[in-house]
Amino acid sequence: MSQTDYLLTDWVVTIIDGLVRGGATDIVVCPGSRSTPLALAAARHPGAHVWMQYDERSAGFFALGLARARAAPVALICTSGTAAANFLPAVVEANLSRIPLLVLTADRPHELRDNGAPQTIDQVGIYGHNTRWFSDLPEPTESLLPYLRSTVARALAVAAGPSAGPTHLNCPFREPLVPDRGRIESILAAQGPPPPHITTSRRTAGAQIITHLTNELNSTERGLIICGPHDGPALAQSATRLAQAIGWPLLADPLSQARRGPHVGDLTIGAYDAFLRDERFAARHAPDLVLRLGAMPTAKPLLPYLTRHPSARQIVVDGGAGWREPTSLAAEHIFADEVYLCDRLAGQIRASDRPHGAWAEVWIAAERAAQTAIAAQLQARDDISEPGVFAELARILPAGATLFVANSMPVRDLDTFLPPGPSPLRILGNRGANGIDGLTSTALGLAAGGLGPVVFVTGDLSLYHDSNGLLAAKLHGLDATIVLINNDGGGIFSFLPQASETDQFETLFGTPHGLDFAPLAAFYGAHHTHAEDWPAFRAAVGAGVTGRGLHIVEVRTDRARNVADHRAIWPAVAEALRDAGLA
Repeated sequence: MSQTDYLLTDWVVTIIDGLVRGGATDIVVCPGSRSTPLALAAARHPGAHVWMQYDERSAGFFALGLARARAAPVALICTSGTAAANFLPAVVEANLSRIPLLVLTADRPHELRDNGAPQTIDQVGIYGHNTRWFSDLPEPTESLLPYLRSTVARALAVAAGPSAGPTHLNCPFREPLVPDRGRIESILAAQGPPPPHITTSRRTAGAQIITHLTNELNSTERGLIICGPHDGPALAQSATRLAQAIGWPLLADPLSQARRGPHVGDLTIGAYDAFLRDERFAARHAPDLVLRLGAMPTAKPLLPYLTRHPSARQIVVDGGAGWREPTSLAAEHIFADEVYLCDRLAGQIRASDRPHGAWAEVWIAAERAAQTAIAAQLQARDDISEPGVFAELARILPAGATLFVANSMPVRDLDTFLPPGPSPLRILGNRGANGIDGLTSTALGLAAGGLGPVVFVTGDLSLYHDSNGLLAAKLHGLDATIVLINNDGGGIFSFLPQASETDQFETLFGTPHGLDFAPLAAFYGAHHTHAEDWPAFRAAVGAGVTGRGLHIVEVRTDRARNVADHRAIWPAVAEALRDAGLA
């Protein structure tokens, strides 16, 4: 074997071994020629778990779901050219959702760039500001192996650090592209120099900040804690302890992990999306201080409520990278670990002063009235409906299940119709960019990561958009249940002002497609059930959760009827608030 072949082998083994020894043992690989050295080195590393994915866009989101499930960085490998461009949507979501990915894009050597060589595009900085860090590596060079070892360790540390997110290494290779198998095995057996050990830590609030906030909270009676989307379960427990200590309502976005679990108490408020729509309640019950944790919540009525009361002091606590305060209403930003801060505050608050004051009792009563009114409206419908899906899932999903929810209408219905409860659920969604791309692949990545039974609730357009992603279940023998809400188009637009453009609405926004998803399920070897009523729905979801393989439970609904179903609920909630003397 030539010196060039030896050098290529040493180079790619250094990369892959650095990933594995650095904790990124899951490597998602897409087929291609220029990426051959990386793919073979990964496949022959005994500590690597290679997940083959045939479509780069789906692969990116599969890796994203896998990284979420593992709570560790996952590596992505693709060939040169537009293959790298297809990772962009997942890189964007990983950036905004703070999920650790390490993207390895194979590339042509420098002498073949920008001169018409085939399958060559400009890959330098292709993901722009959507990565935490980027490096365009040199071609394999013996004297630069220590540099390469350090660079891989740096990329992993940045991806998994306090400001978690994607990093990108662009990897140019000259031909020949096949590393020596025997040399791979001998290098790995020799256990070469370990990668540098890089330690990172979360930013914690100092004693001065804790004292300052303790004094503010202790001197405020009409306060709210708002817990927005957050992956880690620890924040839910810490925020709940703080709410109980201070006696404030905790407005729990379902993606915050605070709405379901044994920590849930009477101060956990889940129906605020419904009762804050009532003008009289929203005007009458003004907060003096709002402590906001996590990302911006899903509920649309929350922003008008906060805007209505500009004198309320808002404090945003955020332990990660970037700026997550789109309202421009916050008076104070604290960039520190939310869990640590809540735990410290809960330990210092004078809980005995007001465990359940009049302010908290108003919100508890509003929650009770709204949940009762919603339940009555849902029970009045004998036939299957979109608002009822999440209420049913709350009753039938086993403790410890993972509920992954698509954007557009599903995540909004989740917010409104999934009540708080003690049975623990891990509830996730791709709320970084709020797109419909890659959702199926993300759900299957979660299943691959072993997050217990995974149930994915999606709309028909979202499933169609990432139908390629279904192949992962067949390739890797994954178990998952997809609840498909099929209203033949974009249901959310029926609630938006565009619905008034009746002459063009269906063509541009309603987008009916008439697709039959049963053959799609058969194509990928999935079980398909058309659930026409609630008993059939419960049986099909139960079979999926306890069974093996991929199950698609389809619920067919009518978009116009769905609008009517939703709009019948808000007056019922308003009437319940008035009856309780709250509005």
